[in-house]
Amino acid sequence: MGNRSRQILLTGGTGSFGRAFVSRMLREDADVTIRIYSRDELKQYEMAQAFENDPRLRFFIGDVRDRERLARAMYGVNQVVHAAALKQVTLCEYNPAEAIKTNVLGAQNVIDCAIDAGVERTVALSTDKAVNPVNLYGASKLCAEKLFAHASAYTGPRDSRFACVRYGNVVGSRGSVVPLFIEQASRGEALTLTDSRMTRFWISLSQAVDLVLLVLDEMRGSEIYVPKIPSMRMTDLALAIAPDAILKEVGMRPGEKLHEVLLTADEADRTREFPTYYVISRQAELGGGRRLPEGFAYQSDTNTQWLDVDRLAEIVTELGHGH
Repeated sequence: MGNRSRQILLTGGTGSFGRAFVSRMLREDADVTIRIYSRDELKQYEMAQAFENDPRLRFFIGDVRDRERLARAMYGVNQVVHAAALKQVTLCEYNPAEAIKTNVLGAQNVIDCAIDAGVERTVALSTDKAVNPVNLYGASKLCAEKLFAHASAYTGPRDSRFACVRYGNVVGSRGSVVPLFIEQASRGEALTLTDSRMTRFWISLSQAVDLVLLVLDEMRGSEIYVPKIPSMRMTDLALAIAPDAILKEVGMRPGEKLHEVLLTADEADRTREFPTYYVISRQAELGGGRRLPEGFAYQSDTNTQWLDVDRLAEIVTELGHGH
């Protein structure tokens, strides 16, 4: 980027990640301009108020399904962060065609418009559920990853680069299980777990923003970046929120996994390990890092980093949800 100011388009910008990303950029970059591209006018209004109508923010009503509108919003932009998606697993199962329109066709629209507009760097947010997917949400995000990994083949002479970040559940985001557990505990109810053996990766919003900014600066194109993040047991999270609560198993929901995977053994042979992240790339010349041992897989149940009950309780309190 050199000394040029960042002109960023942020799809799905009114979500949890979008707000955290905008907060960081406005705090650290006086010259940045961020275009928030999303469908919900009320959330855009509320976000404008929350950031005191900062003149560095622009708000575009639009849907990633609408290629014409997306192309207009991307005019003059040099970086894109693609966070828009339908994310609710059960909603995607019940509305599969809608999930595909947003998560797959929308991703292709972002790629096409970024190439046409000469955008230099485009980063898409992916999820551990895209790995060996067992539900439509994961399958649609896997498709989006494949589209982004192959997008560089269509850029021609332009220096347009595409990459993905793939990470686990975001602490405190909308749709997190934390508010549900707190609500159940406040009513004196049992906390409902689908399976007491369940483990999950967890990343903070701040870590997610760190990762995206790192990728915008370092990407060569076609990579998937996977952060090294801790795992937690769902039973420990429940105990951290309500130590005296009764835990009730209700059975796993359709499309739910016992444990999540961020990096498969099949991907390990084209992955490099760095101190705080892994990079999966089809480019053999990917520099730096070290090779992974044969058969290595990065799974939430075999992770070497764990959040215990005490640390989870601290995190919940930091989020403003004390006991």
